[in-house]
Amino acid sequence: MADDRKKRRFLSAEDDQDAARTDIQYNGSAIGRILDYMKPHWKTYVLCLFLVLAVTGLDLLRPILIGNIAIDTYIRGSADHPFAAGQYAEWRFSGVLWTMAYYIAILVIVFIFNRTQFWLMQRTGQTIIKGIRDDLFAHVEKLTMRYFDTTPVGKIVTRLTNDVDAINDVFANILVQLVKNIIKIVGLAVVMVTLNPTLALCAFVLMPVVAVLTYIFRKMSRKAFQITRTRLTNLNTYLSEHLSGMRIIQIFSREQRKYEEFEDKNDHLFRAGFRELMINATFRPILYLIAIIASALVTGLGSRDVLGGGITIGTLYIFITYMDSFFQPIQELAEQFTTLQSAIASSEKIFTLMDTEPLFGDPEDPVRLTGEGRELQGRIEFDHVWFAYVGEEWVLRDVSFTIEPGQKVAFVGATGAGKSSILNLIGRYYDVQKGSIRVDGVDIRQLSREELRRAIGQVQQDVFIFTGDIRSNIRLRDESITDEQIEEASREVNAARFIDRLPMRYETPATERGATFSAGQRQLISFARTLAYDPRILILDEATANIDTETEQWIQEAVERLMRGRTTIMVAHRLSTIQHADTIMVMHHGKIRERGTHQQLLEQDGIYKKLYQLQLADK
Repeated sequence: MADDRKKRRFLSAEDDQDAARTDIQYNGSAIGRILDYMKPHWKTYVLCLFLVLAVTGLDLLRPILIGNIAIDTYIRGSADHPFAAGQYAEWRFSGVLWTMAYYIAILVIVFIFNRTQFWLMQRTGQTIIKGIRDDLFAHVEKLTMRYFDTTPVGKIVTRLTNDVDAINDVFANILVQLVKNIIKIVGLAVVMVTLNPTLALCAFVLMPVVAVLTYIFRKMSRKAFQITRTRLTNLNTYLSEHLSGMRIIQIFSREQRKYEEFEDKNDHLFRAGFRELMINATFRPILYLIAIIASALVTGLGSRDVLGGGITIGTLYIFITYMDSFFQPIQELAEQFTTLQSAIASSEKIFTLMDTEPLFGDPEDPVRLTGEGRELQGRIEFDHVWFAYVGEEWVLRDVSFTIEPGQKVAFVGATGAGKSSILNLIGRYYDVQKGSIRVDGVDIRQLSREELRRAIGQVQQDVFIFTGDIRSNIRLRDESITDEQIEEASREVNAARFIDRLPMRYETPATERGATFSAGQRQLISFARTLAYDPRILILDEATANIDTETEQWIQEAVERLMRGRTTIMVAHRLSTIQHADTIMVMHHGKIRERGTHQQLLEQDGIYKKLYQLQLADK
């Protein structure tokens, strides 16, 4: 066991890179897409760029104030002056004071410009990030169920949180600061060459080495960031799945094994993060060492020229100050490129998800089921429907039937017979490969999914309760549903019987998945939720399974009230719950083998009768 864990921990960097590459499938221009989000805010960016240029110009001016004016003009002074000794000293002191005043004024202006630019950029960056997150979530909501069947939830969560946060710096700082540092480097180079070409050449002699190091660093850092983001995604995916399944882990006492798996993934993330830090920790000291060497060369050569009378002390001061400033933007550029690489790696993942097209969408000109004097009737037709989740592994084979408005139809059969697939197809969570499904004579592919699903109310066996309270779980953020409608729906389906007993009634807090409610109470809340939306078509998918004895009678009454006046489709394993159906269809291996009323099917002496007898024997 220990040897296996060690082997997993010391996987090669090449394996990590392979994993990172398989996680990124984006082939477009991530930078171009990022710039598209910046376009609506171009005026703010132009203003910030102007402020940055002004700050850069003032930063270049500060050493000249000290070197040329304060040192050379006033401190060293000139032997040829028209003043008396006392006047000369006073003139020099006054000049130094005025220079100091100008210097302080420049610092104040730089501070104001920097703070203004920072505030504008941060606000704009957060606005853009909010927009990206909204766009991404809206797109995820449009994806078909097949995508969620094959994509871990933790991976999607990582895209919406960590990856979006990773590109925040691009909008808030990086692009404007990149321009600032490039202009600063060019400005410093121009001023130094103008002051003294020889010293400038001495300062630039190590620039080819810096350029090569920056290129290598950029390549390595991008790979490191890609690996880190992939490892973080893997860890989040693992956490999302196993925290949701913690009950099963504890039931089967697999805590130690799951801890080892988590430790392994966490170790992978640690090594990826450490590799990333080591790349930074190697590059920065090397660049700092080069800056020290260049400064020493300039100081040595400049001191010789000062002693020889070739340049003034003020000029040497300017050069030394510029040398300190010259390598700082180079280092910042390298670090900004690193951050930019991280943002590009994250944005590629984000845009890959954004570019994932639903397997099917709404028609350009959808047909309306209601309006202009038309009302939804609830007639459902399956016309020679073939369906498979994968390839041609058919789950439904040439299925045809018609459900008239207000009719109650039940589907029964063994597990895997295709019952739940029929329900999924009616709501168009998946699309058929062959045949067609019609509602009120209109192919559902000609309808908008919103209108279709608004007409259908579905109650499932596994009821999902969201964090909030009972009222919000019934309303589901549909503000058109009033409090009175919520309470009326709850009374109608017997949910009010237990809600009214609670101290806070409809404001009673609900935890994720409704762990504080019994299975029957969750089911009653789902009935109230469905009735509040007043659908014309009702789907009951094992809605009366797993019910505690206390609420079983309440739920049976609720089901009967829900079905009144609605086209109802039921799926159930307990045949006693669907005997009242107008038609019962028996599914077997994806086909409808028998159909009829409960009594008719018993008289046929077929599959249904065998299922019924087996359940009687179990009782």
